[in-house]
Amino acid sequence: MKKSKGITSKIFISLMLLFFYIPIIYIIIFSFNGNRSLTHWNGFSFQWYERMFSNSTMTDAIVYTFIIAVLATIISTIVGTITAIGLSKSNRLLKTLVERISDFPIMNPEIVTAIGLLMFFSALSIEKGFGTLLLAHVMFCIPYVILSVAPKLRSLDPNLADAALDLGATPWQALLKVIVPQIMPGIVSGALIAFTMSFDDFVISYFVTGNGVNNISILVYTMSKRINPSINALSTIIILIITIVLVLINLLPALKSKVKEGTE
Repeated sequence: MKKSKGITSKIFISLMLLFFYIPIIYIIIFSFNGNRSLTHWNGFSFQWYERMFSNSTMTDAIVYTFIIAVLATIISTIVGTITAIGLSKSNRLLKTLVERISDFPIMNPEIVTAIGLLMFFSALSIEKGFGTLLLAHVMFCIPYVILSVAPKLRSLDPNLADAALDLGATPWQALLKVIVPQIMPGIVSGALIAFTMSFDDFVISYFVTGNGVNNISILVYTMSKRINPSINALSTIIILIITIVLVLINLLPALKSKVKEGTE
């Protein structure tokens, strides 16, 4: 009985993995297709990658996407971490109030947040473009950083900073050399979530951008109205980058620990 349940669960897991990964494998394979067909294979070719890199609109969208994602990640990680540390030392009322307010962008449907930002920028007569896109991404990324860092702060000894100050550390040294290293896993997790949310966002970006500033999501939306296999090439590159980043994130801590054990 137990053996049959084990086999059934393995089959179910295998089917679920196939359901998740077959579309990704399909995209990668047909990014090397020799013709425009998305269903019939016509030989191996790099032509869609060549066309992608020769298309200035597509390369601009890729550059804007990475610049916005990196800047939004850096800004939101710094602001979110400092906010979380400040809240950990605040009274319960202020802490609860700020946490509930920071939950709004997470709980709100993206379309509501997008319309709100559009009306806000319009009311202030702010011209939509790179600046409004960056501000919007920073706004909805900060709560995810706070959400990732706060549990790590709650698990710390509340007297840790005071002990560092008693031993002669300045407040900045206590923050950077004692508190931050202890909560670094939460900071890294928050930064990764922020980067993913910014890189992947479409709804909010579509409403707050302008002046020819497009990210990959908006570009793919405009290109999806007609058959363009360059989308497959672009998607394959994104999948490759994400895979490399995930491998490095999982391997670097192990390599670091091995190096540390070797030096000891």
